[in-house]
Amino acid sequence: MTRKLLLAASCLTGCAVAWRYLHVLDGTEFAAGEVTGPLLVVHFMGSVLFVFALVLAFIRPRIAALGALAASLLCLPIYLYFVTPGFFRWMFPDDYSGAADSDFVWEGWAATGILAFLVIACLSGTWLARTGNRP
Repeated sequence: MTRKLLLAASCLTGCAVAWRYLHVLDGTEFAAGEVTGPLLVVHFMGSVLFVFALVLAFIRPRIAALGALAASLLCLPIYLYFVTPGFFRWMFPDDYSGAADSDFVWEGWAATGILAFLVIACLSGTWLARTGNRP
């Protein structure tokens, strides 16, 4: 039961971090970009998947862990975009409206999101590894 509560708490944390960042970016020109638009869509899908994982945490914890792992991987790119803008501009060359300040930028919420989603991915992976061999 403790592991289910930990899984549910991590899904709730993932929801809070994802929805907070989604709320900030919603309605901006960030959504219209050729690279950034799909990042925002993938982030939205990940945040919705966190909600489903939260609901399933007590009913089907393995499915919830798989959903939380997938949601973490879907939400992570947008935070990496804000922390490492130079890398994204190198990987996805396009006509950006402004120049990148540097290759690495310390942005508090994005760093929190990266840390939170890495912890959630580790917890979900641990859950899946420990329950994987049961009949």
